[in-house]
Amino acid sequence: MLMEEASLPDAEYRVVVNNEDQYSIWPTDRPNPNGWNDAGFAGSRADCLAHVDEVWRDLRPRSLRGAMDVGEAQESRKSRTA
Repeated sequence: MLMEEASLPDAEYRVVVNNEDQYSIWPTDRPNPNGWNDAGFAGSRADCLAHVDEVWRDLRPRSLRGAMDVGEAQESRKSRTA
């Protein structure tokens, strides 16, 4: 996004999310970038950033969360059999 776009007070944005559950905001007058889908929220830049702060609690990508969950499950099984 260009710096001058970030300073436009009347610009409208939407929240977008990718397949790794990572969030961003994008101008509503542009098509979503490849790999990003609407997350169902639009508004001012500040409102969209506040929404992202509210919904994106775990900043790890989905693939990393999944790998860590598998590792924790394996560790748990090892400790029960030891």
